[in-house]
Amino acid sequence: MTWEPERLDDQGHLTEADPGAMLPAVAASAAHIRTGHRCAVEAGVERLAADGRPRAIVVVGMGVAGLAGDILAAVVGNGAPLPIVTVRSYQLPGWVGATDLVIAVSGSGDTEETLALAAQAVRRGCSLLAVGPAGSPLEAMAVQASGVFVPVPVTGPARAGLWLLSVPPIVAAAALRLVQADADLFERVARLLEDIAHRCRPSSESFINPGKSLALDLAETVPMIWGTSQVSAVAAYRLACQLAASAKYPALHGTLPEAGHHQVAAFDGPLAERDIFADTSGRTLRLVVLRDTEEHPQVTRRREAALRLAAERDVPVTELAAEGVHPLERIASLMALGDYASTYLALGYGVDPAAESAIAEVIARISP
Repeated sequence: MTWEPERLDDQGHLTEADPGAMLPAVAASAAHIRTGHRCAVEAGVERLAADGRPRAIVVVGMGVAGLAGDILAAVVGNGAPLPIVTVRSYQLPGWVGATDLVIAVSGSGDTEETLALAAQAVRRGCSLLAVGPAGSPLEAMAVQASGVFVPVPVTGPARAGLWLLSVPPIVAAAALRLVQADADLFERVARLLEDIAHRCRPSSESFINPGKSLALDLAETVPMIWGTSQVSAVAAYRLACQLAASAKYPALHGTLPEAGHHQVAAFDGPLAERDIFADTSGRTLRLVVLRDTEEHPQVTRRREAALRLAAERDVPVTELAAEGVHPLERIASLMALGDYASTYLALGYGVDPAAESAIAEVIARISP
């Protein structure tokens, strides 16, 4: 596989090399916001507030479904009056019990780990909210447990259905008065994603297309992606996941100030050494900073110091700024750009961004 940047402006290639239609799936994010909100309202998630506020919210899910919990925690923010925890495994923490709300999320509705955790939640007497496809084993479990089930129309790769899975838990949190999130907010987010889709459309040339420009920055480098807040930290993790899943491309992710205590040391390592006389840069480190409007003052100081250090070490840097006011707007803007960039990076390498052969092979090898 070789990086050929001219592929990004070849409309024929962008269509032929994307048989799974990942680019159109990414462009459907705005529609997914609206559909996820409508499905949550129609399913009656406000019923969760009838028993009062839970002691804690535990979101269980794998892959993109687990991101729904991270997004929920970031949108509610540090002012949350209760803990919001995401569990990605087979076992609920011992403290989870009858006074807690468990939100089980699965793009397929039959994810092994998620079903196991949901079953444990039912046995412990937890309130249960489940999000997944209609007619799935997850729906059957939720109905049997008298929980609330939100059916969402996930099609294609589950990671492209991020907002179908992530919006219903936010609607539930709004019903519990943990965050201000009304219909107007979701419409604003959808319009923002439509605007980003227009800017990142395949027919837009690389020099003005922010998705293609970010892909060009990332190509032939080892990306180290940092967030500067809870919001942008989740977006950094999402970008690293998308680079792996769509472009089959490895990346590191971290969050300031923590990343400044260890990852910054890579500025002095072998991947930060570049031969300025070479014809190509080779595999060099690239720092990608996802900036949020709500940074702690000390985080801002660390970010500025790290960027100065990167410049002194000749480490290339890409900075991306969140758009919008509400945390959901800001996190959606950063994730959308990363979703486009990872897809364009795949297409620039001639990789099918929708293919998941390695993931499927691992699952097949452990299946009974």
